[in-house]
Amino acid sequence: MNTMVILGVVVLVIAAVLYSVYAGVIRNKNSVREALSGIDVQLKKRHDLVPNILTIAKKFMEHENEIFTKVTELRTQAMNAPSGSKAKFAAEGMLDNLMSQLLVSVENYPQLKSDATMVQAMQTYNEVEEHISAARRFYNSALTQLRNSVMIFPGSLFAGLAAEEMGYSYFEATEADRAPVNAASYL
Repeated sequence: MNTMVILGVVVLVIAAVLYSVYAGVIRNKNSVREALSGIDVQLKKRHDLVPNILTIAKKFMEHENEIFTKVTELRTQAMNAPSGSKAKFAAEGMLDNLMSQLLVSVENYPQLKSDATMVQAMQTYNEVEEHISAARRFYNSALTQLRNSVMIFPGSLFAGLAAEEMGYSYFEATEADRAPVNAASYL
């Protein structure tokens, strides 16, 4: 009888440990989905703000139509790319770079640069970019935590539960982001 009690306790402890690991994998999986959703919310804010910035800037910047067209195309491409995919991350990176070029171009138009509506739009855009950056850091952290939880035993027993999320990509800096900044081009 003593052996049966000990065996029962051992089975219960093992079951409790496995359940705890299983629940941890599920929590981590849901954290990745929540983080990705947070990025999507911030990107939606950006996508909603871009047309407003373009409309304001078009009033003053007659010669910048090529940038406006490219920004519009990239915005559409980024909005239509599947969430969590490398294509989405690449399109968002290109859109970010092009919007930065547009905002630098604004500096060449003093009447636009001083327009209160444009100043407010640029400040809002900068805030949205900061929120996107924070959401990306949270997403990368959640994805790392999930990957660690299913790559280390006994979590690896439950790796199949997170198969879809394991295919997600990290947000990474593009080559343009890694390049040194030439301050002379801004002067």
